[in-house]
Amino acid sequence: MKTIVIYHSQTGFTKQYAQWIAEGARADCLSLSQAKSKNLNDYDAIIFGSWARASAVCKLSWFKKRIEGWKGKKLLAFCVGASPLESPEVQKALKEHFHEPKLQEIPLFYCPGGLNYEKMSLSSRVMMKLFVKVLKGKKDQTPQEREMARMISSSYDLSDKKYIQPILDCLNR
Repeated sequence: MKTIVIYHSQTGFTKQYAQWIAEGARADCLSLSQAKSKNLNDYDAIIFGSWARASAVCKLSWFKKRIEGWKGKKLLAFCVGASPLESPEVQKALKEHFHEPKLQEIPLFYCPGGLNYEKMSLSSRVMMKLFVKVLKGKKDQTPQEREMARMISSSYDLSDKKYIQPILDCLNR
């Protein structure tokens, strides 16, 4: 099965997962900017990956607009975020983003990434630092909020190749 992995990455976590998936699936791997000029008709499977921030999966609209034109192809999607896989917010957020009927048909996977303040855009860094400040200043913090504030105060990396296995398993079904 001829497969392509298309990704959008800001700080490198999504790119790393896309490369791992492409390696495991023996697939082509292109950034979204490269894929926009490529004819994807020759591919049997298309895997789209991007990063999640707060309440949005970046560039998901690009993927959604093309689903109808990719009928008959195996489609999968993954997103990479800063939360651990077991965080209850992860599943809630994924359901919010993939509630549309055409997206419900597409297997979606979450891969824990992290934060890399050094590679973030200035606006993203400012937004994150403000969020940390609000969290730390909140009265009556829950233990989860304290842990989150501690965790996102600096760069960290939760990424691990083991998280791609469910994606590869689904692709090979």
